[in-house]
Amino acid sequence: MSLQNSLDGDSPVRHDWDSVEILRLYELPLNDLLFQAQTIHRQYFDPNSVQVSTLLSVKTGACPEDCKYCAQSGHYQTELEKEKLLAIEQVLEAAKEAKENGASRFCMGAAWRCPLEKDMPAILQMVTQVKEMGMETCMTLGMLTGAQARELAEAGLDYYNHNLDTSPEYYKEVVTTRGYQDRLDTLAHVRNAELKICSGGILGMGESREDRAGLLQQLANLPIHPESVPINLLIPMPGTPFETLGELDPFEFVRTVAIARVIMPASYVRLSAGRESMNDQMQALCFFAGANSIFSGEKLLTAPNREPKSDDNLFQRLGLSFIQAQKDESGKGTGARFHDAMKPATVGSTEIN
Repeated sequence: MSLQNSLDGDSPVRHDWDSVEILRLYELPLNDLLFQAQTIHRQYFDPNSVQVSTLLSVKTGACPEDCKYCAQSGHYQTELEKEKLLAIEQVLEAAKEAKENGASRFCMGAAWRCPLEKDMPAILQMVTQVKEMGMETCMTLGMLTGAQARELAEAGLDYYNHNLDTSPEYYKEVVTTRGYQDRLDTLAHVRNAELKICSGGILGMGESREDRAGLLQQLANLPIHPESVPINLLIPMPGTPFETLGELDPFEFVRTVAIARVIMPASYVRLSAGRESMNDQMQALCFFAGANSIFSGEKLLTAPNREPKSDDNLFQRLGLSFIQAQKDESGKGTGARFHDAMKPATVGSTEIN
C-alpha cells in the first residue's frame, strides 16, 4: 500500500501481505510511516481513545513449556514460587478492582501447556462471573482443543489470547516444546468457536527485522485478523535464557507498532509487556503510530508494569480517554467493538491451517 493510497482513503483490510511489502514499510522514513499509520488509524478508530485491560495470573509457575523468555517455565531456575489455581472469590475481587480502575476487559492467564479437564469447571465459572460484572473477558490457558474452545465460548468468553511470539523461522530459537503449527491450530479452534482472537508477539528476543516482518505477515494473513494484537517488548527475566539480551532500538519498536496498524487496520493494537521500561515520549509515539490498547495494573502475570496513576497522568497530558465496554440490553458486557471490515468476503467453515 502506498502512502498516497492511504491519504486517498484507500486502506482495505487485506490478507495477502508478502514479506517484501512489509520490509519496505520498515524502510520508510519514520515520519512517513507514522503519518501513514495515523491516517489509517483515524479511518477505523477514535484516535484519542484507548482500550484498557487488566491481566491476572490465575495459576502461576511450573509450566512444562520451555519458552526462553518466561519466568514461569519449569525448565529454568527463576525463584518463582509455584501457585495453585486461584479461588474464584480471589479472581472476582481482582476483577472488581480492575473495573474500578478503568479497565473494560479482564484477562486471566494460567501457566499451562493446556488446561486439564478437571480445571475446566472452575475456569468456566470465572468467565461467567466476571462477564456478569459487565466486563469483557479474556483467557490465556495454552493450547486448546476444539471442544474446550466451544466450552469457553458457551460460558461467555469474549477473547482468547494465544501469541505466535515471533516468525516461523525464528520460533525454534524461542520455544522447542511446542511447534508453530500447534499455535496456529489453537487459533483455528478459537476462531471456529466464534471467539475473538488476541494474538501478537514479543520484540527484542534477538530476532532480525525479517523475523519481525514475518510475525506481522503471519498475523495479517490469517483469514480474519486478530481483533486484538499485543506487541510486547521483552522483559529480560532473571534465570531465563534471555535475561542477558540487549535492548531493542525504541524506534524499531515504534515502527513495528505502526506497521501492525497499517496492515491490520481494524484491529486493536496493544502496548503490552515492557511498558514500564518505556518513557512517556516513546509511549506517545506508539499511540500516534496506532496503538490503542494497553494493559493497566502493577503486574502482568509475573512481570512488572506501570502504576495506574502513571497511566492516568500520561493520558491526561496526551488528551486520551478510556474506551468503556459496550453493554447489551441486560446491562452485561458484550465485548469490544467488532468491525465488519475485519470479516472475510465469505464466511463459512473457514479453517486456519
